[in-house]
Amino acid sequence: MKKNEKLNKWLWKWHFIAGLISTPFIAILAITGAIYLFKADYEKPRQQHIKEVVVSGAPISLQKQWKVANDAGEKKPNALIVSKTPEQATEFISGRFGGKSSVFINPYSGEVSGKINARETDMFAVRKLHGELLMGKFGTKIIELIASWMVVLILTGLYVWWPGRGWKLKGFFIPRIREGKRTFFRDVHAISGFWISGLLILILAGGFPWTDVFGSNFKQVQKITHTGYPSTWEGHQLQSQPQGHPLTLDQMVLKAEALHLPGTVTLHFPKGPKGVFSVSNQNPSDLQTQKKIHFDQYSGEQILVNHWDDVGVLMRGRMWAMAFHQGEFGTWNWWLMLCTAIVLAVMSISALFSYLFRKRKGSWGTPKVPTAFKIGYGIIIMIGILAIVFPLFGASILLLLIIEYSKKLKKKTQLSVSH
Repeated sequence: MKKNEKLNKWLWKWHFIAGLISTPFIAILAITGAIYLFKADYEKPRQQHIKEVVVSGAPISLQKQWKVANDAGEKKPNALIVSKTPEQATEFISGRFGGKSSVFINPYSGEVSGKINARETDMFAVRKLHGELLMGKFGTKIIELIASWMVVLILTGLYVWWPGRGWKLKGFFIPRIREGKRTFFRDVHAISGFWISGLLILILAGGFPWTDVFGSNFKQVQKITHTGYPSTWEGHQLQSQPQGHPLTLDQMVLKAEALHLPGTVTLHFPKGPKGVFSVSNQNPSDLQTQKKIHFDQYSGEQILVNHWDDVGVLMRGRMWAMAFHQGEFGTWNWWLMLCTAIVLAVMSISALFSYLFRKRKGSWGTPKVPTAFKIGYGIIIMIGILAIVFPLFGASILLLLIIEYSKKLKKKTQLSVSH
């Protein structure tokens, strides 16, 4: 492929500047992402005494366990996890996502075996560092901005690195060792970046739905196009017909077990006397098997069944990418994410070393671009598209343009004064 050398230098300049600013943050994302992959392994031995109990006789009713959990928890439970084994403590849940807290009841003694508040776990802190640099909403926007520029870094990096003077197969695999440290680290950065570029785009796609600006815009698009969850998924519009006494939790769990749903099965409690029981399963390794079934809380009859196919295409794509991002599709996915995180960290550190060997004292080492070069309409259109898709990237480009214009204006003013 014959490259436009002036365009190559221009893209190299912006790849260099964006990389210089982003590299420390990208390294943090890679390291914290790798650590978070060990969440289950890290938490299992530390929470085992809470989540697992010794089988002793017959279990007491779930209704009695609920009363204990209701008294012990800070908030009234709104759901329970259907136990799959006799050794499993009954988990009563209140809240959702980061605000989730659980009370675990020993089903044989009726005692509280322990409590777990998501916000108080070590891995929650790692997740917050990964997603918002422990800086709240402001940190989330910094991460979103860095992630947006990562897309640009990948695209510009591929163009800048792509061989323009013939193909040398070993150049795609082996860094040059005998041409100095700067060249070696640059090759390590470029080669590793090339091989994981596609994966990084996919991983970024799985991370963007958690962001503030892009994430909220994406949800709005889902709403307008009706490609999110169906309106009946949460069951807010559904009502039970009050007649007699509501079913007990024991009766509802039997109905939930009879569905034979794979993965983690949750029984959601009715909200008020006309609310409904809902049964859902979380099974990231096979999203097609996920369902949400709503029951009348008095008769126990199924009111509505939502299948995964009822979920809109954008939401299904979003959930797939998010599950892939977290390595939830099985061992292969977990190892793939771990290896990608390690390579990303190596790529970031090697870029930093390459820069330090390149940089001269008293200079930032920014690549020079010919003054006569003007970017074409194709590049302008691509930047415009990226600015619309990633608004924070667009805002940063606008800021850079203002700075560049101010510099030129200042230079012209100085020249006119000198004459």
